[in-house]
Amino acid sequence: MADTTASTSTAPSADSVLAPSPGALMRRRMFGHYGFMFGVAALLAILLIALFAPLIAPHDPLGQDLARKLIPPIWHDDPKATWVYPLGTDMFGRDYLSRLIYGARISLLIGFAAMVISGVIGTALGVAAGYFGGRVDMVVNFIITTRLSMPVVLVALAVVSLVGNSLWIVIWVLGLLIWDRFAVVMRSSTQQVRGLDYVAAAQALGCSTTRVVLSEIMPNIVNNLIVVATVEMAHAIILEAALSFLGLGVQPPEPSWGLMISEGKGLMFFEPWLIGIPGTALFVLILSINLLGDGIRDVTAPENRN
Repeated sequence: MADTTASTSTAPSADSVLAPSPGALMRRRMFGHYGFMFGVAALLAILLIALFAPLIAPHDPLGQDLARKLIPPIWHDDPKATWVYPLGTDMFGRDYLSRLIYGARISLLIGFAAMVISGVIGTALGVAAGYFGGRVDMVVNFIITTRLSMPVVLVALAVVSLVGNSLWIVIWVLGLLIWDRFAVVMRSSTQQVRGLDYVAAAQALGCSTTRVVLSEIMPNIVNNLIVVATVEMAHAIILEAALSFLGLGVQPPEPSWGLMISEGKGLMFFEPWLIGIPGTALFVLILSINLLGDGIRDVTAPENRN
């Protein structure tokens, strides 16, 4: 009788056996979130295309052949359309597919680099304001308000026209102008976390401010940081395309998607595919980044962690 009771008490309950692990729950939420999966798949595809551009591109994106200019895409009912140039050629005879593939490199580089620069600045200011409060918070709020009073596009146009418009100048200008959302969100998130018990326990144990911020606060606000990072990456890509469209971003003959739209705007009523193709690529990239950010927010939401 005693043996039976002991074996019964030590046997695992049905609930503990059937309960899925946190990792299984996370995978179930990820694969069940169609927006998240589409964003991951589309962004991963564009990233692979950008990385392996030299192997994928059928022609030199900068190679010109005026004898083959304005060949239409293959879906046009035109005798000049050929599978040699499946997306056609531009007004200088450059292969549009190759320029589109290499343009993904520029868009992803600018978006990621500008996001990192703005993320470092905004996160540092936001966490400092949210953790210390008082005068530090007042100073950071003044800096944020000053930044929000300046229109990004106009300031970027002015700086780029004065300093120059090389690729890295555009990246630094965008990175130094779009950090405000990082600062606002990180300040609010830090204020919510700093009063919790585990932060107070770490402070009571004598942990340094740096250790408290890096070990206790940052891991608990990184979800918001990732979401803001995806939004700002998409924002930087759109701003670069706008600057290139206005002629003050990436300069010819680099295959920027915004520059491709700018070069094709003069023929938009006669050859609409010149702006339709890079415009569609830009739309898919921005959509995939935003869906990825929304999916990360939904999958890692606190109410879904149990």
